[in-house]
Amino acid sequence: MSKNILELCKKAAEIILSFEKSTRIRVISHYDADGITSAAIICEALHRAGYDFHSTLMRNPFDKGLERVSKEDNELIIFSDMGSGQIETIEKMGCKTIIIDHHQYLKEKTAENVFQINANLCGINGNYEACGATLAFSLSKALSSNNMDLVGLSLAGATGDKQYIGGFRGYNKDIVGEALKKGFIEECVDIKLYGNSLFDGLYYSVDPYYSGISGNEKGTFKLLNKLKLKKDTKFSSLSLEAKKQLQSYLMLKLIEKGCEKNILDTVIRPRYKSNIFNCELERLADLLDSCGKGGNRGLGLAFCMGDEKAFNDALKLEKEYKQKILDELLKLEKDGFKEKKSMRFFYSKNSSLGGVIGGIATNFIIDSEKPLLSLVRKNNELHVSSRGNQYLVSKGLDLGLAMKEAAEKLDGLGGGHSIAAGATISYEKEEEFLDMVDAIIINQLK
Repeated sequence: MSKNILELCKKAAEIILSFEKSTRIRVISHYDADGITSAAIICEALHRAGYDFHSTLMRNPFDKGLERVSKEDNELIIFSDMGSGQIETIEKMGCKTIIIDHHQYLKEKTAENVFQINANLCGINGNYEACGATLAFSLSKALSSNNMDLVGLSLAGATGDKQYIGGFRGYNKDIVGEALKKGFIEECVDIKLYGNSLFDGLYYSVDPYYSGISGNEKGTFKLLNKLKLKKDTKFSSLSLEAKKQLQSYLMLKLIEKGCEKNILDTVIRPRYKSNIFNCELERLADLLDSCGKGGNRGLGLAFCMGDEKAFNDALKLEKEYKQKILDELLKLEKDGFKEKKSMRFFYSKNSSLGGVIGGIATNFIIDSEKPLLSLVRKNNELHVSSRGNQYLVSKGLDLGLAMKEAAEKLDGLGGGHSIAAGATISYEKEEEFLDMVDAIIINQLK
């Protein structure tokens, strides 16, 4: 049944404001760019409303983390960018709970102590049209219209969840329009090339990943020499002609690799500079991912809440994070992937990076015919991250359902979006899980 997001957010705000100002409100969110921005928006809005808060960013919103939270003495918990897939566990916590989510939901009707705001229950596609941060932003505005300045964070979250692919749409598009109108973001058309120099921008480019250039020192120098560009030059200081020449060469590399049109369209596209540290949204999202998935979750939350030192520290740590990703991508290009009938998979060392690497490989290394799974063996468990593409989703692929169905049959946990999802199962059930997911995806793509 379709419900109005704004009305639900007003009711959620009423629940929050019904608590005494002495209440310390618990905030639980995911640890990626969308989750961190969601948490930051909620925490900042609570702080402005006079409440104290305690925030935790979780990597895996399944059993262990929620078990720890259930043992705490909380009066009110707000879950953002998660919760709908863990509703049965949350209902047992006993305290008042608000869920703000855009992932697949388990059920519409919840226990009396749980108030659920899920984009998919409101006629909004949670894969493409709204994310945790844009929903959290709506809640913040319901608390106070003065929270409009948090809009840049919300769109950085949507950008981190790749919801700009094909252009912002639906609920996100409305928020972009409002932010532009009120001057909180500025639009320009440009290529993604960060760093203090051309060399850094090209060498550390992971998304897009330029085969033969990204992570390849010789390949980067070869390109710069070919185009007669100095390695220490900043992209912003190039002449218009030099910029166009470099952009054309990079686009040609991606076309030769067989990148899908919707991915090519994301390289040179309308970009938005936000009021947050005067930073472009995708740049902001990448920094947040490097904090969250690079083991510095609190750093990302701190700079989202205005800590300039934390922002500068994040810039310094980013290269180390990207080098880890580049090392695995280079290895995958060299060694290839394992295959089943309907999917490909590879083994990764780091469960936090597996999904990132899988997403990049899906878009820039392999063809579009099969989804890709990252497998990480850790502490007698198998952590799985799966990535598809819009082409496969249009043919019926639903990775969230596949992960959930296969994992639960094997006493594990799983879920997510149609295009990206995850699961955790016992290590010894790996082969059985892979065979089961393979069969499910074969059936989906019939």
